[in-house]
Amino acid sequence: MRPKGMRVHRRRMEQSRKGGPAWAGASAAGIEKELVARYGESQRVRVRRGLKQVSERWRDADGGPSDFEAFVRANFAGEPAAADTVFARFEHLLEQAYGHLQEIHREFRSHVDLDAGPIAPYDEIFAGCSPFAHLHDDLFDNKLAFVVLLNFPLTTLAERSAEGMRWTRRQWAETRLAETFSSRVPAGVHLAISRAAAAAERYISEYNIWMHHLVDVQGRRLFPPGMRLLSHWDLRDEIKAGYADDRGGLDKQRMIQKVMERIVDQTIPAAVINNPQLDWNPSTNAVRAAAAADSAFSPGPCGAADLPEPDTRYRHLLETFHAATLADPCCPDAPSLMARRFDRDRQIPEPRVRAMFEEVLTSDVVPRIASLIRRRLGRPLEPFDIWYSGFRPRAPRSEEDLDAIVRSRYPDAEAFARDIPELLGKLGFSGASAGFIAGRIVVEPARGSGHAMGAAMRTGKSRLRTRIGRDGMDYKGFNVAMHELGHNVEETLSLHGADFYCLNGVPNTSCTEALAFVFQNRDLEMLGLERPERQSEALGALHDFWAAFEICGVALVDMGVWRWMYAHPDAGPNRARAAVLEISKEVWNCYYAPVFQQENAVLLGVYSHMIDGFLYLPDYPLGHMIAGQLEEHMRKAGAIGPEVERIARLGRIGPDLWMTRATGAPVGPGPLIASAERALRIGQSETGSRPAPRQPGA
Repeated sequence: MRPKGMRVHRRRMEQSRKGGPAWAGASAAGIEKELVARYGESQRVRVRRGLKQVSERWRDADGGPSDFEAFVRANFAGEPAAADTVFARFEHLLEQAYGHLQEIHREFRSHVDLDAGPIAPYDEIFAGCSPFAHLHDDLFDNKLAFVVLLNFPLTTLAERSAEGMRWTRRQWAETRLAETFSSRVPAGVHLAISRAAAAAERYISEYNIWMHHLVDVQGRRLFPPGMRLLSHWDLRDEIKAGYADDRGGLDKQRMIQKVMERIVDQTIPAAVINNPQLDWNPSTNAVRAAAAADSAFSPGPCGAADLPEPDTRYRHLLETFHAATLADPCCPDAPSLMARRFDRDRQIPEPRVRAMFEEVLTSDVVPRIASLIRRRLGRPLEPFDIWYSGFRPRAPRSEEDLDAIVRSRYPDAEAFARDIPELLGKLGFSGASAGFIAGRIVVEPARGSGHAMGAAMRTGKSRLRTRIGRDGMDYKGFNVAMHELGHNVEETLSLHGADFYCLNGVPNTSCTEALAFVFQNRDLEMLGLERPERQSEALGALHDFWAAFEICGVALVDMGVWRWMYAHPDAGPNRARAAVLEISKEVWNCYYAPVFQQENAVLLGVYSHMIDGFLYLPDYPLGHMIAGQLEEHMRKAGAIGPEVERIARLGRIGPDLWMTRATGAPVGPGPLIASAERALRIGQSETGSRPAPRQPGA
């Protein structure tokens, strides 16, 4: 059941949902006449809009009619010079506020986010304590937020889509400034969301599987000592690595699939999570004391060895859901997290996003690529082949070879940081640009899989986090590091290159994911192991499409799960688990079973983002589509660096406008599908000229 405090909060917020005191309409009409008389008829639209925006968010505690009218008289900027001054002042001071609070936020989370030793209870409290929580509350209470709403326009997604092409950069910056205060969300709600997120992130960041302690029915250990893989990222990437392993890759892949299935359906024994002191057979679910020692680490008392995880995964999912819904009554224009994620954050309506995903999933290139994969593998497809990575030309390098290469180059975080200018130079950035960017990035070892954390003021630095073991960074860590480097480059260029602070960043998360994919897709080139030849480009196009095909289904599951939670707000963890399993199977059976010839697979529900990401997963397939458009554009343009600089500096305008100015066309899956179609036309003799290694049991 939902905590009592959350239900009480919801009742209180529902009382103020309709917006504005009863007297607001009459008071606004009177002050409108007064201001138009003072500043002229040309200001009527601004006056009326500003009064509406303020009155809808004004509460009785902010004052009565006389206070409202006095505030408006004192703060409406009726002359252009006065409006310029207000805009410039808020831009500067909000940069200082957000920038310094971001520094505090980063430090509060540092021990939880970084690989810095055991986490104490107080570390978790710090991580869940958001220094931003009271900022907007304070800015509404002292009426600074109302100054912005009185003078600058709130716009709808429809207005931005229809009119944004004709707006100036200043108009875009003004609407982004006003959007900062579009909702009046209390500090307590921000704190509740932050705490739920921190708890879920902690749960995910320590969900490791010690692979040497997985045994099959013959008692064999398929994985090397000391291998600790984080769910889901490292488990998925180990499946990908298996395609280059001709000595046991298929057996390993099948075992990992079983591990994933048990994580999703929560039949995994709770005691084996992050525990090298127990051996576990994922097929039979049998657990016993470890017969081999590869680590002295122990998670401490963990109860009976064979008891399943008690739906902890879905308890965290529901806690994030309940925290997110606390903001719903505060957002009458976007009264659900789904509306906020699509209309506000992504700025692309959910129906259009769903249609784009379905266009990828039902494209006629899907069965043709699947047929090619079957021929390359020499066996029928299995569900884990949604992560097929054989189109990436790596031979003759195995995962172990790649690990050795990366470890020799990057024994620690500092070594990677020192190499960033050279990596950027290989991507076509000038020496000056590479040095400027590298000087504003700090590399740190991550506790989880890795992430980027941008600066929020121009005197700050971005953080690049990836996993770095005691013996150095491995290939998985380098692949993640290249992805996060793409984020850091975008963050740095958009922050320092945008003409207005309110336009720093990109239109939505998918755009920054797309730029990150551009970097990540060149990880082997950065190691000097691949040349961008015609065959390589064709294989890369097939790889990119297959990755998008996989993640589109994952995103549909995430969307379906949030829709289910809104329809069943009082459900418990066991019902949530059943719903995730059912939705995962439905999406699989609709789009994947016809290709894989297997029904009811649940692998689409394994992504950890579903638990701690607050409906984040749709950003990935959108990012793949946008990356496809960017890759096509950069293929024609040549060097990547100059184009990344130009595109990143476009800033936080609308996504279709951003994409049109970046590549000449709005957001869509067309180029991604067209690239795969071209790659298939190159012919089986070329794309299939280097078959994947045969796998035992195929």
